[in-house]
Amino acid sequence: MAETDTKQMTDFDQESREATGAHPYGRYLEEFEEGAVYKHWPAKTVTEADDHIFCLITMNHHPLHINDEYARQSQQGRNVVVGPLVYSLAVGMTVSDVSGKAIANLATDELSHPAPVFHGDTLYVESEVLEVRPSQSKPDRGVVKVRTDVYNQHGTLVATFKRSVLVPKRPT
Repeated sequence: MAETDTKQMTDFDQESREATGAHPYGRYLEEFEEGAVYKHWPAKTVTEADDHIFCLITMNHHPLHINDEYARQSQQGRNVVVGPLVYSLAVGMTVSDVSGKAIANLATDELSHPAPVFHGDTLYVESEVLEVRPSQSKPDRGVVKVRTDVYNQHGTLVATFKRSVLVPKRPT
């Protein structure tokens, strides 16, 4: 195999792939604008398996999430998807638009779950850019703060949170 063939096969860095016309993953600080709203895609239908596996992996064995008979007798009358899974899915759904180039996730604030999520619900996520500011200590980066809202298929707000992300400035 020629050296150029090997180079093409091992050229896995994001910048090189985007140079070919591939969809950019994430944004540099300069690409964020206060007030911009990103409607993240694709949506995600939460399955019973998703919920059960997440509960078992995280050792959350609360019967409301994993026991049909217990859940039938609860206020909701059926299993409720565990909140940290809803949050985790929402964060994951925002990565390509918000934190795909992140140096670090700095903080999550004001996380709330105003309505339950059930097995079979489809989650739609959108984020609004609240603040964009350059770092005061390092000139090659800055902080982006977004509010992310999670809706079910009926348009009901099921989760909301704010998140601050440290992102690089565009290389010069």
